Amino acid sequence: MTDRRVAVVTGAARGIGAATVAALVTAGWSVLAVDIAADDPAIPYHLAGPDDLDSVVAAAGDPDRVAGYVADVRHLTAVESAVAEAEERWGGVDAAIACAGAIVGGIPLQDLPLEAEQAVLDINLGGTLKLARASIPAMLRRPEPRAGRFIAVASAAATRGLPLLGAYCAAKAGVAGLVRSLGTELGPSGITANAVSPGSTGGAMLAESARLYGLSAQELFAMQQPIGRLLAPAEIAAVIAFLASAGSGGITGTVVPVDGGLAL
Repeated sequence: MTDRRVAVVTGAARGIGAATVAALVTAGWSVLAVDIAADDPAIPYHLAGPDDLDSVVAAAGDPDRVAGYVADVRHLTAVESAVAEAEERWGGVDAAIACAGAIVGGIPLQDLPLEAEQAVLDINLGGTLKLARASIPAMLRRPEPRAGRFIAVASAAATRGLPLLGAYCAAKAGVAGLVRSLGTELGPSGITANAVSPGSTGGAMLAESARLYGLSAQELFAMQQPIGRLLAPAEIAAVIAFLASAGSGGITGTVVPVDGGLAL
């Protein structure tokens, strides 16, 4: 049991998820860092592994405040077990942050293998839906007045038509629609629902995007953003940490662009 606020973060072993764990720990949260920590045959690049998840936990510097948990966000029972672990370990859940994601494409939609299409939908959108299903009841178990936070990572792909990434664009648009619905649905409960919409952010997924588009380096995506550079995962995580804070209570049902001006 702890008096600290408690968060569950999926996709926590690297990238925006790992940066979010670090930002929340700095802000005083206790965090369950959740990741599949394994490759997937439908995803054509390496996902984070157990060592990556262990490193995120170790970097937090306090095993009483951060714990790793291996779970596949595509399976509701696994996500429910993760939420239950956070409740048992720290006494409740105050925020759930869906960072788990994967990208597949580079070919016309009609040529994309069905298993790859399904993986993109199930991880990016299905995983977010399942975290909402599992975490909202836990946040509602907190006594009033509540300050629960459901936060998801959408993408500039939710609003821009990116060629050869139809399934990914569809999944991220679904994430944006979900938080708008939840913002209305949760209304006066004290729980808010929001998303961040990153632009081109340095990391493994952007490196895969570069490969899909035949680019020699992910840094070449910087030219499409008015700020003239890639975003860092920590920049996205800083906005997520704000949305998780008490000061964001007036914001709900919103998709916040953190895209270096990409959507302009």
